[in-house]
Order: sequence, then C-alpha cells, then structure tokens
Amino acid sequence: MNIPVSSASSVPARLRGVCVEFSGRAALSDVDVDLLHGQLTTIAGPNGAGKSTLLEVVAGTRPLSSGTRRATRAIAFVPQRTAVSDRLPLTVRDVVSVGVWGRIGRWRPMGSEALRMVDEALERLDITGLAAMSFSALSGGQRQRTLLAQGLARRAELLLLDEPTTGLDVDSGKRIRAVMREEALRGVSVACVSHDPAVLDEADRIVRLEDGRIV
Repeated sequence: MNIPVSSASSVPARLRGVCVEFSGRAALSDVDVDLLHGQLTTIAGPNGAGKSTLLEVVAGTRPLSSGTRRATRAIAFVPQRTAVSDRLPLTVRDVVSVGVWGRIGRWRPMGSEALRMVDEALERLDITGLAAMSFSALSGGQRQRTLLAQGLARRAELLLLDEPTTGLDVDSGKRIRAVMREEALRGVSVACVSHDPAVLDEADRIVRLEDGRIV
C-alpha cells in the first residue's frame, strides 16, 4: 500500500520556550521540542507531568502562555477513547469518514478516492468487518482502532496519539503499535503519550517530562 506524504524538508512541529499555565500553576515550563519526519516520538513521565498538555500544544488546541509554536496544518490528533462520547449515533465507517472531511468538506458526498482512503484505513486497523456497527457498541480496543483509523484517513504529516494502547487487549495493542511504526516508515512524524513499555521500546526517541519540564 503506497500512501504519499509530504516530501518537504521542514520540521512538522517545533516548540520553543513554551510555557502553559492553568490558574497560575505551570503545566509546561520552557519546553523546546522538534518532531521530525519519519520519527516515532513517545512522550513519557509521571501523571501530572504535562504530557497531554504538550500533545495539545502541538495539536494547536491548547493556547500558550508564552513561547512559540510552529507546525504543519496537516495534523491528525487521536484522543483517548475515553475522551469520546459513547453516545455518538454513528457507525464505525461514519467515524472513520470524518478523517477525510478536510479534503471534501463536512457531510459532502464522498467520491471514489475518499471512499478508498476510508476503506484502506479500516483495513489497516482490521476493522472492516465492523464498518456497519454502531461506535457505541464497540469494545475499548475496537473504539481505539476506529479513532486511529480516522486519523489515518486524514493522511496527515503529523500524527498525534494520547495513550493509544492503555487498557487494550493484546491484539489491539499490537495492531496499533504496528500501524504507528508503519506511518513513521512512510515519513509521517508520529508522537504519542504513553506509559506502555511496549510503546516506549518501539520509540525512536523518548521525551520525558517531570513537573512540566523536559528532563
């Protein structure tokens, strides 16, 4: 399967001197990070260290108190499955199809190319047989695979994942780790927050946070 990515030499995401505060408390302090093409970066550290905040800053969903952020606009942000309502009246295919909205517009009919992109994403996460099922009826592992398939369908330069394998069955964890590596080999910059030793072992680089600072 040949999925093209940007050949640009620019860094997909660069943070310099980034600080984020919540109610006067520092969540991130003077953080410098580059996320590179073809690299799998794992963001690690204890609870409350600022890992998810860092991922949100890279995604552009968390404002900075100070510092600078430069990033590609071609970003796919895959949240934890627990961050997504289980009351969504959508099928698995509907959820994955959201990934191509950036190309075709919201709720517009999908042409053959968009349909192929959705089908490939379903196939890569081994959930083609679940396409007609309600998202709310899925197990935790199936939900996380569906959310990652949505990210893949976007064909982004920068793929961000928050705890993608936490609490999942062995097969789902293996599938997700394999897809992360495949994307990095394709030239995508992949960054994920994780405590999972298997994900840490797979990483090309580990960014470790403590008390909002890179250590």
